[in-house]
This record gives sequence, C-alpha cells and structure tokens, in this order.
Amino acid sequence: MPSPFPGMDPYLEGEMWQEFHETLASAIRAQVMPLLSPKYVALLAKRYVVRNPALSVMDLDGPREQVFYPDMHVVETATPASPTPAGSGATVAAPTTEMVSLLVEEVPLLSLEIRDVAERRLVTIVEILSPVNKYGEGFGEYVQRRSGLLTTKTHLLEIDLLRRGARLPLQGVFPPAAYYVFLSRRQRRPVTQVWAVGLRERLPVVPLPLLPPDPDVPLDLQAAVAACFDLVGYERLLNYNVPPPPPELSPEDTAWVDTTLRTADLRRTDATAG
Repeated sequence: MPSPFPGMDPYLEGEMWQEFHETLASAIRAQVMPLLSPKYVALLAKRYVVRNPALSVMDLDGPREQVFYPDMHVVETATPASPTPAGSGATVAAPTTEMVSLLVEEVPLLSLEIRDVAERRLVTIVEILSPVNKYGEGFGEYVQRRSGLLTTKTHLLEIDLLRRGARLPLQGVFPPAAYYVFLSRRQRRPVTQVWAVGLRERLPVVPLPLLPPDPDVPLDLQAAVAACFDLVGYERLLNYNVPPPPPELSPEDTAWVDTTLRTADLRRTDATAG
C-alpha cells in the first residue's frame, strides 16, 4: 500500500526516522544509478555523529524536547528483583520508579556520493538531513561540514524532510513551507537554489548536477519515498491514530491530515486527530 499522503508522510518524523533515512538513501541510489551509468556511479557513504543528550538538557537556549531524537534507541529489559540478604531480617525497599540514563552514542548517517568512474572524483554529494543534524552539537557539526564542502568543487544537494529543528544558515528569508531542498552548484556559489515544499504538496523532481558538459540527472523525490513504502510498508508500522510528531500542526493542517487518513482507512473513527 502506498503512503496515504500525496507528499512527505509527517508520521515518519518519529521513531521510524532512522530506518527510513537509510532506506531513502538506498532508494535514491537505485533510482539514479541507471541514469548515471556508465560514466558515473552513486556510492553510499556512512559516517557517525557523536551525540550527548545530557549536554542538550543543560542547553537552556535550545528546545528542551531535543533530547528525544528519533535517532535514539532505548532497549527495555526486565530487571531482576534485588535479593534480600539471608538472615538479615530486613526488607529491601522497592524503587520508586525507573528512568533512562542519557548516554553518549554514535548516530549513523548516510550520504550519497556521485563520482565519475574514470578518476573517482567526487562530483556531487546528496545529504538527507537527520534530527541529529538540526539540534545542538549535531547542528554545529553539520554546519562545519557543510562549510567545508562549499569550499570544494563538489555540488551539494541537501534534502530536509523534517519539519522540526534548525534550518540551514542561509542569508535571506525562507519561503514558508514544511520541507526544503537545497542545491549549491559549485559554479554558482554562494547562490543556493531552494525548493520549498508544503505539507500537502508532492515532493519535487530536482536536478543532480554532474561534470560539464554532462546534463543534470533528474531525481524524483516523491518516487523515492514511494519506493520506500513499497519496500517496507511503513503504513503498517506508523500509528496514525495519534497526532503526528511535533511541531504541532495548524488547525487547518490537522483537519486535512485527519481527513486524509480516514479516506485511506488508516484512522479509527473514534481517534482524535488534534
């Protein structure tokens, strides 16, 4: 079954994000690889960002909810009861509650690298932004990485399918939208092309630049998301009976989401949308 939404599914911005992030990177590669061959190749490149959520808690200038990144996985295991020492006559008190320690972790991130086959030159990088790129230390790390890429001869395509978190540090006013795609062509810097995409809109077909005189390759982002749903079946895994993850939608968009899910028969008639 395809996604119930005509564009991006806002429910993916939750516990399924990390899985979707990697599946989307693979879907994009599968789509563009036949268009790149034989002169170019698309390779998946994984890197890790170290995230310390405890520092985020102490960052009063940032959003407090940033601790609950979709990138964080909590494994719950049964805790054995504490034994009472033999013959002590004392009863061990039960704990009041159990809480989760905020541990430093490495968050995996996938990028797509377009390289020419002859010389293995890095031509274009496709970045799919993750929550860890948009808050606190992770945002600073990404901005630094981005600044370094902009000094090279590499094209940079950035896909931001997250409504939540900081936007890229660009000069100018962002058109109002839920999602954005950014393209920095090496020969046009510092100009960055921006595609602003509304919640109810289809994701665009955007260009992947190559080496001159080769023409751009089209990347259909909506088709890539659809391929992810076809492969995994996210509609079976997402809880459409609750509101989507933050930020909160406007009343108009909340009503639209509710109508869309009811039409697709993915929301119970007694569920509350907002």
